[in-house]
Amino acid sequence: MKKKRQLSLIAVLATLLSALGIVFLTQGEAQAHGVAMMPGSRTYLCYKDAQTPSGALQPTNPACAAAVAQSGTTPLYNWFAVLDSNAGGRTSGYVPDGTICSAGNKSPYDFSAYSAARDDWPKTHLTSGSSIQLQYSNWAAHPGTFHVYLTKQGWSPTTPLAWADLESIGTSTNPPAVGSPGTDGGHYYWDQALPAGRSGAALMFIQWVRSDSNENFFSCSDIVFDGGHGEVTGIRDGSVPPTTQPPTSQPPTSQPPTSKPPTSQPPTSQPPTSAPPTTMPPIDGDCMALYSVDSSWSGGFQATVEVMNHGTSPSSHWKVTWTPGDGTTISNIWNGTQSTSGGKVTVSNAAYNGTIAPDGNTTFGFTANSTSGITTPNGSITCSFS
Repeated sequence: MKKKRQLSLIAVLATLLSALGIVFLTQGEAQAHGVAMMPGSRTYLCYKDAQTPSGALQPTNPACAAAVAQSGTTPLYNWFAVLDSNAGGRTSGYVPDGTICSAGNKSPYDFSAYSAARDDWPKTHLTSGSSIQLQYSNWAAHPGTFHVYLTKQGWSPTTPLAWADLESIGTSTNPPAVGSPGTDGGHYYWDQALPAGRSGAALMFIQWVRSDSNENFFSCSDIVFDGGHGEVTGIRDGSVPPTTQPPTSQPPTSQPPTSKPPTSQPPTSQPPTSAPPTTMPPIDGDCMALYSVDSSWSGGFQATVEVMNHGTSPSSHWKVTWTPGDGTTISNIWNGTQSTSGGKVTVSNAAYNGTIAPDGNTTFGFTANSTSGITTPNGSITCSFS
């Protein structure tokens, strides 16, 4: 997928026209999306921190709260879209120092706040010299190579991240994936060795270089080498590992049983040795939906949902489902057919826009009433083809 250089100008024009009540329907090109989930990237962990039962995004972490204060919740809601459509694998000299975590500030969304040099971002605790299963969101699946970098010993999180601070620690090309694209849990995974002899704060940077497009994705994860095993701190209560101390009572003094363990031997058959596939399976029918708020007012708002086809064959029918935030009801909808069940809203295609070409898209829009002022869904949007 190639993005047009005029995208930013078109986006500005569309925003101005939207303010006048004018909505355009397009049949354009789609984007891939994804950032690290283990260790969690800044945008991913801030999104997890900000989620509330009502659907409002209200971060408790001070760095996440500052990012929302600077650029709003739209970038946070699109936590998987830190991208540059024209990066083509370029790094130092193309992406300026100090903007590495925000894709050189070239994403369709304003992620500039997530490049802030501060030491209170959510952190993942790891052990130097160990190996972790690195997990990277496959919000939209595409072939390519993941380039993994780590800051050098002595790097300070309160100084802007520069390319000279980073050293390569590995790559992975077309790793296997679990879960469905376009969901919070779907991800690529591979084993990543961590360097020995490390301690203190560090940052893991991953650049996903697509092999079928110049579009690249950027991900920054704050970590601490302190003997941890993937625990996350600095996010909303309930997501932080417990801090309770071990019990002080003495263990029982009764003797263990004297019966002998069984003498039968374990089975001698070996586990399967087949390796996971090195090429990605076909992704026909991959549906992806992006939600954006066009405008809001006291008691209501207008939103647009872009439905994308990341498969290799045209769709014939699509369906998008989400749970509105508390106090939100849809009052009018266009370019789709609405139904509700158990608090969830489902919008299916109209008779004329069910067919979406590969790497194509369509949109539907709606107005809604909201007594709570919440304009975003409660959780992520799901999308499917049939």
